[in-house]
Amino acid sequence: MNIELSAVEARVIGCLIEKEVTTPDYYPLTLNSLTTACNQKSNREPVMALTEAEVMDATTALIARHLMTDESSFNSRVSKFRHRFCNTEFGSLQFSDQQRAIACCLLLRGAQSPGEIRTRTNRLCEFTDVKEVEAVLDQMAANPEGAVVVKLPREAGKRDSRYMHLFSGEIDIAALEAAAPVQRVAVSSSQYEQRIAQLEGEVVQLKADMAELKALIVD
Repeated sequence: MNIELSAVEARVIGCLIEKEVTTPDYYPLTLNSLTTACNQKSNREPVMALTEAEVMDATTALIARHLMTDESSFNSRVSKFRHRFCNTEFGSLQFSDQQRAIACCLLLRGAQSPGEIRTRTNRLCEFTDVKEVEAVLDQMAANPEGAVVVKLPREAGKRDSRYMHLFSGEIDIAALEAAAPVQRVAVSSSQYEQRIAQLEGEVVQLKADMAELKALIVD
């Protein structure tokens, strides 16, 4: 896969994919609408504060790489932008609705667990359960044209592994595994003392029970 997006470019593409599905009446987006979408506080991680100039720089770069188009008419003063990132006639990325939703979610929010993806894509597609999300992620990780997602090492204290898109370059999994902190259970000295006292009490009770049993046998 030859796509490698900057953080701003990933945000721009993610917003265009999202708005194409959720607000089709207002798509393609004007520069102002696209900037507002990029800086949206909900469903974005991290939250950004991009200027229109910064968004315009990203759109210019994406148009030059044929990942976006300016859909404005010849005599219009307002540019309107449409992505050509996936599901285009000549593009290599041909996604199902579920795959597109996952790609969009990862572009907008970074690494996510299957459970988080299922919850956060409910406006873009439908998943029956988390296992279905995992199955689609596995398909995307084994894409014949090149993997587009990767499973990250499970973090200490987390039940599920997270997945990340590969549209911004390869991820050094070995480095992540080496840097992962070892999970340790912190136990205070007072907890140790409480446990010891509990065990000592149980021993005393057992001795008393044994003494009573012996007395009964002798009698």
